[in-house]
Amino acid sequence: MNTQYNDSVLLLDKPLTWTSFDVVNKVRYAGKFKKVGHAGTLDPLATGLLILCTGKKTKEIDQYQAQEKEYTGKFILGKTTPSVDLETEVDSIFPINHITEETLEKARKQFVGHVSQIPPLFSAIKVKGKRAYEAAREGKTLELKAREIEIREFEIDTTNFPEIWFRVVCSKGTYIRSLARDFGVAVGSGSYLSELRRTKIGDFSVDNAESVENMVQKIKDSNEDLQ
Repeated sequence: MNTQYNDSVLLLDKPLTWTSFDVVNKVRYAGKFKKVGHAGTLDPLATGLLILCTGKKTKEIDQYQAQEKEYTGKFILGKTTPSVDLETEVDSIFPINHITEETLEKARKQFVGHVSQIPPLFSAIKVKGKRAYEAAREGKTLELKAREIEIREFEIDTTNFPEIWFRVVCSKGTYIRSLARDFGVAVGSGSYLSELRRTKIGDFSVDNAESVENMVQKIKDSNEDLQ
């Protein structure tokens, strides 16, 4: 077992297409850790900050998961996909000619504060023992209940309209794909998430995170030093 990195909190920058569990497994194998867990899933098509806890520090995972998160990314207006991101193909086209700066700003303000949000159909939430994304991929629709979340900050940049850049600071349990979906509805159109990056969890920043490759190498080097 690796002793230098055991009982540690590791900051990783999750690469595109990797699952959060891919990162956990890579680190677990490199350090031969008995316990490794992550503090908050990132979708495969998202990048950014993933907190990993090893050994005794896994007991602190819940406190990190509960902390406020910051995300940046892009919405595409005028189109929707079933998964509300790039996992699935565009299934509907909507008008965007009526959307003005005033329309966008009015919609933005609607999503600041305490908001009732329904999770996306392609999510890991379980309904009667079945995960929503499993049912969605089978063409079935599960009834997902709305939940109260808080969006403390929501900035948008419309320079490249209909692509909308955004920055969001939000509470635990917020689905950015749901925000993309609901923002499209609010401006009388459709929308999906084309890019997502988690930049902060509480006081932890992705600026201080290691690439998976670098962290794995550090752990392996540490193993060799201890032999």
